[in-house]
Amino acid sequence: MKAVVQRVLDASVSVEGAIVGALESGLLVYLGVARDDTEKDAEKLAEKVANLRIFNDVEGKMNISLLNLNAQDQAAGALAVSQFTLLADARKGRRPYYGGAAEPDQARPLYEYFMERIRGLGLPCSGGVFQAAMKVRYTNDGPVTILLDSREFI
Repeated sequence: MKAVVQRVLDASVSVEGAIVGALESGLLVYLGVARDDTEKDAEKLAEKVANLRIFNDVEGKMNISLLNLNAQDQAAGALAVSQFTLLADARKGRRPYYGGAAEPDQARPLYEYFMERIRGLGLPCSGGVFQAAMKVRYTNDGPVTILLDSREFI
């Protein structure tokens, strides 16, 4: 499971002009599910996202996690957007190959399980619409953008 995590001041995702998910502050998470991902990958990734210390403390150092930030500001949360293109293999030719991405019937439950795990940690989490053409708006804070792969965690 791969994720692009962005620290944001605000974010929203809309489908056909209607906002389907939004947050006031926190993390925008683009989530890609691979063919061999399991619930364990979603659990590890959710834990990592919630505990990444990428928010500034009073000294301006990135030392606060989303969990800690939420304890101070109940509005801080996550917005998860499914994005199979994170699994693109562009090593050959000019057209990316998406064969490593999970099929929708496998990816959807794992995407939803990831959001459940974030909520299970006490954080607000909204999402987009799986397989929909979405428009994402956000204000990146920093900018801070982190790439995560569940296979790289110990």
